[in-house]
Amino acid sequence: MFGKKIDLFDKEWLEIVFAKKNKAYGAYELRQTNSWNTTKSLLIASTVFILLFLGPRIYALIKGLGPEPPPEKAVEVIVQPPPPIDPEVKTPPPVEPPPPKQDQVKFPPPIVKPDNEVKDEEPPKLEDLKKADPGQKTIEGDPTAEIVQIAPAGEGPKQAVVVEDNTVYNFVSMENPPTYPGGIEKFYAFLSANIKYPPMAAENNIQGNVFVSFTVEKDGSLTDLKIDRKLGYGTDEEALRVLKLARRWNPGMQNGKPVRVKYNIPIKFSLQQ
Repeated sequence: MFGKKIDLFDKEWLEIVFAKKNKAYGAYELRQTNSWNTTKSLLIASTVFILLFLGPRIYALIKGLGPEPPPEKAVEVIVQPPPPIDPEVKTPPPVEPPPPKQDQVKFPPPIVKPDNEVKDEEPPKLEDLKKADPGQKTIEGDPTAEIVQIAPAGEGPKQAVVVEDNTVYNFVSMENPPTYPGGIEKFYAFLSANIKYPPMAAENNIQGNVFVSFTVEKDGSLTDLKIDRKLGYGTDEEALRVLKLARRWNPGMQNGKPVRVKYNIPIKFSLQQ
């Protein structure tokens, strides 16, 4: 028996080992099922490994077979155009840079002092004065600076350019809106006294309001006379004619300065019964 090659995993070996022993002991059953348990463990481990390795690819394949998602809806973005450039607004002129430093040689004016206070200093040579300007101390110039033309003697400093405010304001948002001399009642009284009812409007019994707008300038004069809402039959032309005859207004004031202001009024045409 001992000359025969023994297979440790064969059941015959188990019978020899556990001969005349309690086979109900757990080790005997474990030895019998050892081969099957090992095979089962390898199968389970291989299956788990394959699922972990191929799982993402299988999921991507299944997902690709499904219906395609709806395309994203494009949102149109409307960009607002930039505000128009106001040609009346003037930009201030650029500030001129200071002139570059020039070479100077110390050449102070002579001062009379006692001999014990006089310090011996070598005066500048004539050749040095030809290359540099005399001054109170020696200064090295900037050779890389641009040449700046110096104004001739007698010219004073340039005055700052004042930008005139030509903005047309709305009388509602004014600090001090323009007024007619004597008040708005005087203005309507002037219109009533000077308006001549157009014959065509009278024949057709035309009555109502003509809405007009105009600009009160800085000197109180009326410009930019326009008809905002017409009535027709000669009433529009008559309203503009009378407005041109009006006297100057008191201009509107903003920040203590007279400004241009737009004004809107209705002019009523009514036939007396």
